[in-house]
Amino acid sequence: MISSVHIRGFRSLANFSLEGIPKAAVLIGANGSGKSNVLKFFEMLSWMVKPRQLGIFVGKNGGASDNLFGGDSVTPRLEASIRLLTDDGKNDYEFALAHAHPDRFIFTSEQFRFSSDVHQGGEAKWQALGSGHGEANIVDPPDFVNATTAGVIASLLKNCSVFQFHDTSNQSPIKKKWDITDNFRLRQHGGNLAPILFRLQHEDVRRYELICMFISDVLPEFRNFALEDEFGRVYLRWQHAHFDKEVGAHLTSDGSLRFFCLATLLNLPPRLLPDVILLDEPELGLHPVAIAKIGDMIRVLSKDKQVIVATQSPILVNSFEIDELFVLEMERGRTEAKKFHRKQFQAWLDDDYSPGELWRINLLGGRP
Repeated sequence: MISSVHIRGFRSLANFSLEGIPKAAVLIGANGSGKSNVLKFFEMLSWMVKPRQLGIFVGKNGGASDNLFGGDSVTPRLEASIRLLTDDGKNDYEFALAHAHPDRFIFTSEQFRFSSDVHQGGEAKWQALGSGHGEANIVDPPDFVNATTAGVIASLLKNCSVFQFHDTSNQSPIKKKWDITDNFRLRQHGGNLAPILFRLQHEDVRRYELICMFISDVLPEFRNFALEDEFGRVYLRWQHAHFDKEVGAHLTSDGSLRFFCLATLLNLPPRLLPDVILLDEPELGLHPVAIAKIGDMIRVLSKDKQVIVATQSPILVNSFEIDELFVLEMERGRTEAKKFHRKQFQAWLDDDYSPGELWRINLLGGRP
């Protein structure tokens, strides 16, 4: 799991830190406060630790200058450090990216270390990965460093996945036929939902039936999915509870499609999930009852996996403790994070105020 992250110079994250990140963590704040920028940073990390992918990420996201705080004339360099905890100890990874011609990044430093829980002196020495390169060396480390530790850190960072199921347009991947063999991990846009459900139908019936039960609680017209192998491809269809009719994804409401994705993701077996799951505004387009159910699912899943959520929903916030909330606010173009402790609001909680109500009445901050 991720225990801390420090980011300097990425978009609105001029000098931003999250410390003591719990297994279930919630980022709350007004529109434009920087919640999505935090998730976008982790998305960049997941691209960066794949071979020759950082340049592609930068190109797809407007170029290097657009990803620097105030542009390259204000912030010529992006720096970050992240700590990941495993059962064996602490894994630290740090890097700095400088703006270079023509609107790309080059590494000016990159280093890592692993400190076991019984390490002499508390922290291990850093192992440097060089400078001047355009892609992360931790993916393919030089001979003079510990390749095993570098590989572990790269693997851990690859296992941080940002999920956003907002695209339900006619061109959405979820509304297309999908390769039935693409069923190892749910994609971040949910496009391969049908192959994932098809696999569960045949390999994990109990879990599949649990997902269907959650969906029918929110969508009473839903009875079951109708998934068929059509020459190696499968299309998302479901059976109507009151008619002898199958409903395709193209006839399904936006909120229902998003709930299909969320209910499936949050109830997948651990082997089909990344270690760290980041969700961007999962409440979008959902009924309050569905939002509360999503919160309950996240709570259960966080016993096995770390889940970090960006939300503006007081209903979703009510599923969490004060200690699990990070309140993000924008100060002169900079995102700042505040963390509270339950004891600071114990009198309010004793009077039956919920965390969502405390945020709504601005006791926690985070208003526009």
